[in-house]
Amino acid sequence: MFNKILIANRGEIAMRIIRTCKEMGVKTVAVYSKADADSLHVRFADEAVCIGPAPSNESYLKMSNIIAAAEITNADAIHPGYGFLSENSKFSKICDEHEIKFIGASAKMIDQMGDKASAKATMKAAGVPTIPGSEGLLESLIEAKEIAEKFSYPVMLKATAGGGGKGMRAVWKEDEIEKAWESARQEAKAAFGNDGMYMEKLIEEPRHIEIQIIGDSTGKACHLSERDCSIQRRHQKLTEETPSPFMTDSLRKKMGDAAVKAAEYIKYEGAGTIEFLVDKHRNFYFMEMNTRIQVEHPITEQVIDFDLICEQIKVAAGEKISGKNYLPKLHSIECRINAEDPENDFRPSPGLISNLHLPGGHGVRIDTHVYSGYVIPPHYDSMIAKLITTAQTREAAISKMKRALEEFIVEGIKTTIPFHLKLMSDKAYLSGKYTTKFMETFSMEN
Repeated sequence: MFNKILIANRGEIAMRIIRTCKEMGVKTVAVYSKADADSLHVRFADEAVCIGPAPSNESYLKMSNIIAAAEITNADAIHPGYGFLSENSKFSKICDEHEIKFIGASAKMIDQMGDKASAKATMKAAGVPTIPGSEGLLESLIEAKEIAEKFSYPVMLKATAGGGGKGMRAVWKEDEIEKAWESARQEAKAAFGNDGMYMEKLIEEPRHIEIQIIGDSTGKACHLSERDCSIQRRHQKLTEETPSPFMTDSLRKKMGDAAVKAAEYIKYEGAGTIEFLVDKHRNFYFMEMNTRIQVEHPITEQVIDFDLICEQIKVAAGEKISGKNYLPKLHSIECRINAEDPENDFRPSPGLISNLHLPGGHGVRIDTHVYSGYVIPPHYDSMIAKLITTAQTREAAISKMKRALEEFIVEGIKTTIPFHLKLMSDKAYLSGKYTTKFMETFSMEN
């Protein structure tokens, strides 16, 4: 087991990792930008090192500063959390070269699965269902038009290096494709420095359902059931739940088996998710793989009583997994509480939290790094907390979430709490019959 782990992240995920490390008897090092000097992860780690000014590219994305912090504190492993450098193959390789264990995927694995076009080809070879589309990157607009005609509209143009919905365009008819092609490539080039595009058949009435997997160094993998992440805004998840209200025992087995097959085919080591689109007929298709821990991992932990961060660290230290698959015993929902104004197109709302009251009670979990008097900096992701409720049934978990949201008081800034309260009373959400298009018709005014 490691003696000391440096956490190359901030906010609630840094706190989450610190907690598990303490329970495992592993020392921790926090890194922080000048804007995060008063964050809780700095206070609760055993050591803390300032790695630069507020901008991410001068601190949390500055690999040389993070490696230097690990070396001066004698950390023998780095946990990247999610976001920032968690899926950066160069950083994984640099850690390896400095004989510091990267608690995540290898550089080769990140490259293999991070590029969406090559990931799709790999999954196809593994026998995992994939969305019909181009075999590789599109060479030209002419080829894009030919493939769109072959599979028939609607189709989806996607940036091969994409993420967070950038470089994606739905194309419903032929006269829209040229404009979509140009704008998607420009956006991808600006965001990722790579304007490579591929095309897929657009899945109508889709649900976004992911399977959590863990693999060890022997090539063995297991799954920890599904999470439904279909409630999204601009391809950013707002709330997640497990089990999915759309899931059947038969579909869970098929998707779980496919996810394990995918992980074992590439000999995946660590925690990851295989993300699928599921159509209204319950046909499922591989979408992408995330080679890191997910924001929404707590709901999986709650329904199977399992510490995913602990397992991640153990696997990185060379321990083997049990190999058994896990099924949900309870129902759990996560609401992402962001410093945003849902009444004003979710505009960011950084600033001073003048008063804070966190909900509690049986079946209520909060992962957060904020407190009364904390100033939310404007430089990073706007999520300030994750509120998770767990109960015997979906209905009970929703009732518990409503009660917890009503108890959750944040003054001084705007948050998404009013949105989540409205969501928990929405008929379409309550029915469980929602898709990734849910937010297109949802209104705070209804």
